[in-house]
Amino acid sequence: MQIIMDNVTGIDLESYMEIVETVIIESLAAEGICFEAEVSVLFVTDEQIRELNRDHRKIDAVTDVLSFPLLHADEVHAQNEAYSGDETGIPIGDIVIAYGRACEQAAEYGHSLNREIGFLTAHSMLHLLGYDHVTEADEADMIRRQEAILQKVNLTREEQA
Repeated sequence: MQIIMDNVTGIDLESYMEIVETVIIESLAAEGICFEAEVSVLFVTDEQIRELNRDHRKIDAVTDVLSFPLLHADEVHAQNEAYSGDETGIPIGDIVIAYGRACEQAAEYGHSLNREIGFLTAHSMLHLLGYDHVTEADEADMIRRQEAILQKVNLTREEQA
């Protein structure tokens, strides 16, 4: 597993690196992914994520997290089936987290920033692995998967700020 972390917020986010890594590893394990995946994670300001959201999704608004898959879900699973144990660092995508928005949502939902960053990472990983929440059924499936991942890494809803 290779995680490339970058932070352009100017805030020390070292304490969240382990949470992000643990959630990414659990997300891959939950899907049975055994190849050496590479995921890039970037923490940005609210204005920076607004620009990315506008430029890539044509939505001129701040959002909490964006996912940029580099492989289609079928390709991820094909890579997994073809994995022989010696490939390293197969890039599956990029995650962009708006640190300010994450702080706001943690306070709004009454849980820790650790839990919110874990949630955003799990949510984004599921997008990188081919899941979406366009329909009610898809959304229910994603919520179930997110909560299972967060339970495994002890970032439950009961965790308080």
